[in-house]
Amino acid sequence: MPAAFLRGLTGRHRTRSANRQLGALLAFNAGAINAGGFLAVQRYTSHMTGVVSALADDLVLGAWVAAGAGLLALLAFIGGAMVTAILTNWARRRAMHSEYALALLLEALLLLVFGLLGGTLALWSAHVGAQALLPATVLLLCFIMGLQNAVVTKISQAEIRTTHMTGVITDLGIELGRLVYWNRAMPADPALAPVLANRPRLALLALIAGLFFVGGLTGALAFKHFGFVATVPLALVLVVLAALPVLDDLRAAPRTSA
Repeated sequence: MPAAFLRGLTGRHRTRSANRQLGALLAFNAGAINAGGFLAVQRYTSHMTGVVSALADDLVLGAWVAAGAGLLALLAFIGGAMVTAILTNWARRRAMHSEYALALLLEALLLLVFGLLGGTLALWSAHVGAQALLPATVLLLCFIMGLQNAVVTKISQAEIRTTHMTGVITDLGIELGRLVYWNRAMPADPALAPVLANRPRLALLALIAGLFFVGGLTGALAFKHFGFVATVPLALVLVVLAALPVLDDLRAAPRTSA
């Protein structure tokens, strides 16, 4: 990919086109991590709706251990979003090119840890019990998903979400309803505009939902055949996306300090 294109995807200066392209790529990434991660830890970690509902159920049922695990997963996701906000604001106040790339680079490093060490940890857990490994990996994946969702939310001013599909599919249904609405009958108020779909937004929503699904298929198949190491290519893609803005900042650092 040309350097200018990569800089545009994750650099400080944003365009709507770049936001949508990055959102589509990260939707695929989130789908792959979520589905592949489920095969690894038997938990979906990209969205908190089920976690919060299960937490409420567990508290009512007196399942204190499960409730504690759910609370930790929720806090890990929140922690990931908090770290993104801290990194983004820290870089923005210093006018750094890597304002958004830092969080993506951190996500890539954590995915590499998960992919490269996960197999070793799985072998270790076979001796000490799988429950010793499960909480740590669930929390790591929740933290990663919190990181990513906050990055895209800040980049797109909350227009795009990539780690959970409920809002995306709801908005997709709304736009489809507008698309098929029959405007032939005259409205009671002649000043009312016809009901029309926002076709660019409809295309974006369909693309994000589709790529999340394709990413899920890819991640599940890859993890089924290759295990934890299947997350390494996902991490390398994020490194490629984030590398140029970070390198630009590193090159500028000697001039800034001089």
